[in-house]
Amino acid sequence: MAVSSPHHVVLFPYMSKGHTIPLLRFARLLLLRHNRVISPSDQSEEPNISITIFTTPQNHPFISNFLSDVSSSTKIISLPFPDNISGIPPGVETTDKLPSMSLFVPFTRATKSLQPLFEETLKNLPHVSFIVADGFLWWTLDSAAKLGIPSLAFYGMNNYASALFSSVYVHQLFTKPEIIKSETEPVTVPDFPWISVKKCEFSPIFTHPDRSGPEFELFIDQIVSTGKSRGVIVNSVYELESAFVDFRLCDSDGPKPWCIGPLCLVNPDKPESDKPSWIHWLDRKQEEKCPVLYLAFGTQTEISKEQLKEIALGLEDSKVNFLWVTRVDVEELTGELGFEKRVKDHGVIVRDWVDQWEILSHESVKGFLSHCGWNSVQESICTGVPLLAWPMMAEQPLNAKLVVEELKVGVRIETVDGSVEGLVTREELSRKVKELMDGDTGKTVKEYAEMAKEALAQGTGSSWKNLNSLLEELCVSRETNDVNKLSSDN
Repeated sequence: MAVSSPHHVVLFPYMSKGHTIPLLRFARLLLLRHNRVISPSDQSEEPNISITIFTTPQNHPFISNFLSDVSSSTKIISLPFPDNISGIPPGVETTDKLPSMSLFVPFTRATKSLQPLFEETLKNLPHVSFIVADGFLWWTLDSAAKLGIPSLAFYGMNNYASALFSSVYVHQLFTKPEIIKSETEPVTVPDFPWISVKKCEFSPIFTHPDRSGPEFELFIDQIVSTGKSRGVIVNSVYELESAFVDFRLCDSDGPKPWCIGPLCLVNPDKPESDKPSWIHWLDRKQEEKCPVLYLAFGTQTEISKEQLKEIALGLEDSKVNFLWVTRVDVEELTGELGFEKRVKDHGVIVRDWVDQWEILSHESVKGFLSHCGWNSVQESICTGVPLLAWPMMAEQPLNAKLVVEELKVGVRIETVDGSVEGLVTREELSRKVKELMDGDTGKTVKEYAEMAKEALAQGTGSSWKNLNSLLEELCVSRETNDVNKLSSDN
């Protein structure tokens, strides 16, 4: 790492692609701001910012490949991951490969064993301007405070979900005995009277009167550690959720939100290469003027055999053209042998890794059936594709509410019993697919797509200005503090 770099930023993403990719895009945004996303003719320019990324050996290749075009301004340091975690197979260093998400908390807790080596390595790095670390690596923020380095947390959530979590938690909306509701009964959120939520849309952290246990203890550690930081990086746009950003800014006890998204727009130009078969299929559908529904539920969602069968038959009944990305063999798991043959004229199932941005950007794709992970929601909005919202875990139910009720860029799928984890029937799926593909939500989402692009406009966009303010506050204040410390030492 070049010592001559005026600013040196350290990033430590959580070991999950959904959390890693946004922080790598943030690295690219920092380099872009400092004119370091360069063409070969610009190699003579001296970098004025450098970035060090901490990770583990198994995650190193992915990060290296993702940032290969800016490798001259980035350095990756791997810290050995513990291999003796109860219930977790040796060599598993990412949540994407956990046998079950029930192991999430012990996996996350195990990362703390990296702290001593992390601190020792930090001390030997060139001067660090500030650190950005995932909130699930709460101990990194403790290390930054211990070493006197400004830090920011990253949680991968939008302001809407964060504000609702805060309001529900502070007002004990589901934990006071006198107001405990059923799992599916709507309750008005005190700070946002136009919003109603259900108990089933929140994790036990927010709904169990007995605030204890491994999940709650991790949650408290995150809150305490984030309180030592200079705020939270939010992969979002102020104009997209201004009321909820303002709510967080007015909360003197909470971390300051820095909206610097949408980071999915900070992508390098993709080199010409052979198209995968599913892109050729989308090309044909575009030529035939046939709109396509894209389906993907993320890498960590666990879907039952019964539910997979309902999805397959619902798609078949809807007769829409669809591209379904899934890791499982649908026919084998559901017993619906012959399904792929029956739908071969209008449906494709892909079991490989795909470039989701490339698919959503394709002109033939007119709808996205999604679990409503925030990265997927943002990519859909930024490509102007309306959503069929089917949340399944974590903050996804709140993301779905934002999509359907606030932004009105999607349609909500409902389960039989009204809960988050309930069954969605083939009839409901088929009906809502047709509603989305035949509706006019596409017009609204395209307006938000333009808004998102404007937010990252160099010099004028709200997110670009926020990035400038962030760097001014963290880098300049660090330099001032260092000068003052040097003067006092003399």
